Formats: sequence, structure tokens, C-alpha cells
Amino acid sequence: MTSTETKPAVLFVCVHNAGRSQMAAGFLHELGGDRVEVRSAGSQPGTMLNPTAAEAMAEIGIDITDQHPKILTTDTVKTSDVVITMGCGDACPIFPGKRYEDWELDDPAGQGIETVRTIRDDIRARVETLLTSLSIATASADDALPDRTTDD
Repeated sequence: MTSTETKPAVLFVCVHNAGRSQMAAGFLHELGGDRVEVRSAGSQPGTMLNPTAAEAMAEIGIDITDQHPKILTTDTVKTSDVVITMGCGDACPIFPGKRYEDWELDDPAGQGIETVRTIRDDIRARVETLLTSLSIATASADDALPDRTTDD
């Protein structure tokens, strides 16, 4: 692994780095803790975080409001072990020896909270699978996140 043998670096990439990749990074940070280095970027970053994505994450106790869209750089990809793309097409450079996955997810931009909750829950399940594949245990039962669904 690039960063250290025990701490893989995972990069989430979408177009605007305002919704999907930020939610994925929030989940990975929360569930993986300090056992993984979490990064996110966008091929054409927006000017601000998607407020509905932030609201959906806040509903389950994850605050991503301190994040902001960041530009995707070649160096960020080069120094990552795993690169997860989410609808950014061919904008992400390919380097040998990296693990790449493309997660087909709806874009939360312009969507209502119900739709964004569904996207959020899909992302959570994918992040949990990613952590398992990296042999990283998720948060303990005491630290577990609230149920994925809400009754609003």
C-alpha cells in the first residue's frame, strides 16, 4: 500500500465533490476511523457541499459540513491505494498497481431528501463492503451508527 502497510489510502471521486463522494468519505471516516486514510475530490468541483447530502448524513449522526469540494489532482490519485469513482467518466487518471472501482450511484444534486436518503444508504452499504474487502473492521457495536432509515 502506498501510505503504510496497515493504513490504506482511499480516494472517492465524483464530478462536483459535493454529494456522493463527500457522503462516502464521511462514512469511511466514521466506520473506518484511523485505520484508513480518507480522501475525496471532484473532476469539476462545485462551490459548496450539497446541503441535502449534509442533512441526510446529519440524520444518522455524521457531520460533513466541515468539508468542501476539492479538485482532483494526479498526485492525489497516484498516492492513493484505492480509487472509487462515481460518475466522473474518464476524468480520473489511471496508474498501474492501484485498485479502481466505479460505483454507479444516482447524483443527489437537485434531489429531495427521500431520494438522497436512498443514495446515502446505498453508499453506506458499499463502504461497509469496501472496509471488509480491505480487512478493516467497522465501528464496534458500541460505536455503531444509527439505523439507516428514518421515520420523518
